[in-house]
Amino acid sequence: MVRRMRRLVTAVAGGLVVAVLSLGLAGPAKAAPKPPLAGVDITGEGLAEPLRLRADTHPVHVVAIIDQVNFLGRTGQATGPKAAALGPKYTIVVLAGEEPKQTYDLYPKAVGGPRVYRPAKQPGARKATAGWFLGRLSMSETLRTAGVPLERQLDTVSGGVGGGERVIPEDSLNPAKDIDEALAELQRLLLLNVAVMLVITAGLAGIALLIRRRTR
Repeated sequence: MVRRMRRLVTAVAGGLVVAVLSLGLAGPAKAAPKPPLAGVDITGEGLAEPLRLRADTHPVHVVAIIDQVNFLGRTGQATGPKAAALGPKYTIVVLAGEEPKQTYDLYPKAVGGPRVYRPAKQPGARKATAGWFLGRLSMSETLRTAGVPLERQLDTVSGGVGGGERVIPEDSLNPAKDIDEALAELQRLLLLNVAVMLVITAGLAGIALLIRRRTR
């Protein structure tokens, strides 16, 4: 059973490599009769040497890493966040067998959420349309579990695109503040209702007095 699951995950990893090649590059995709063994190399802050993951030894991690870039469209934003807001950079190289096919820069701690940058220059003679993309919320945890030295995040949502620091704002985690704000809002609403009632009552009293004078 374990061998069958490993073979299945390895096949999925190979399929993801083909999907990345077909979606990520600007040129037309070439169909392969059989997906080659997938792999990823990761370099970046805190890694003394490249982190080499292969589908035959780390199938789950390879699939998860490739999933961080296999949704990118052909064009992204021309400009990204300022350098000071990007945080640590991790470059991943997607391989088919041992041949590098694509490269991406991942910023899991970027302000406003994870970011992915696809450079125009790709391995070999390949070229792509350069662009910035919103990354998946799971980017930081995916990299961490694969071996990248990042702090654990417990308040991000798995999957999805965009955002990546805290899904629920810090202020919304204070119930006492929420109650005080609700009571203050209720008080303002009651005062407004009382003011409206007073205006209506004064108007009706004025009309009644006017009618009474005319009927005398």
